[in-house]
Amino acid sequence: MQNYVPPLIGAAMRLPELPQFVDWLAADQRDLEIQDPGDPDYLDSDWRPHAEAGRALLDRAGYTGRLGIHATYEGMELFVRDRLVRAAIVTRFKQSLEFGAALGATHMVIHSPFVSFGSGFGNYSPQPFRAPIMQSAHAILDQVLPTAEKMGCTLVIEGILDKNPHPVLDLVRSFNSPYVRASVDTGHAYLMEMNGGASPQQWIVDAWDMLAHVHLQDVDGHADRHWAVGDGNLNWTAIFRALSIIPASPRLILEMADVNDIPRSMAWLTARGLGR
Repeated sequence: MQNYVPPLIGAAMRLPELPQFVDWLAADQRDLEIQDPGDPDYLDSDWRPHAEAGRALLDRAGYTGRLGIHATYEGMELFVRDRLVRAAIVTRFKQSLEFGAALGATHMVIHSPFVSFGSGFGNYSPQPFRAPIMQSAHAILDQVLPTAEKMGCTLVIEGILDKNPHPVLDLVRSFNSPYVRASVDTGHAYLMEMNGGASPQQWIVDAWDMLAHVHLQDVDGHADRHWAVGDGNLNWTAIFRALSIIPASPRLILEMADVNDIPRSMAWLTARGLGR
């Protein structure tokens, strides 16, 4: 790729894993995502001392990079009609933001509600078919967004079982807020591509200036592996070419099933001149 400048790559991890990587993160102020709220029951535990210790560790290392969190997600569906369940989801998202505030987080990942049972290009292509899902998402996130905006934290909506990028991108636009943006997970997108969806690189280009966040992970097309980059079937040259042409500067986060694969992923990307 002519005149290509490899982007800086960061990583996702949990607080107990942070000491292993803090010097690497701080040396170049890499993007960081803390994912402890994704563990069941974490938000009901005494998490505050751990968050404060994590923030102190980052401060001692001189870390000033872009830091975010992953919200709790098991059962946290944005398409829910039951009012009591919606209220519980709002509570959990607000608790996730409270955790993020203790760390100084400026992004929080939440999951897209557009589950494609069949063709994603048929299910949600007509605008009226999207309306109930978008109304439900607003009923939840309209109660969360003011808190996020006040703390300067962008809600990034991550494609999960989406085959068509446009419904979730329409959802992002519908908030008319700089604090709601799109997130692409390369492995999720590839799995959906294997079932008739758009490719990871197409997701990136379609999101364009709305793309604020990318989970980088490799898969073989059979499961959500979160393998090291290079271990699966993704076309990483095409993915980084797509990233190079969009006007946005999304946070690029290695999201590995095993954090020990972070150095190996970085070595693979660096050797090919794709990332640094």
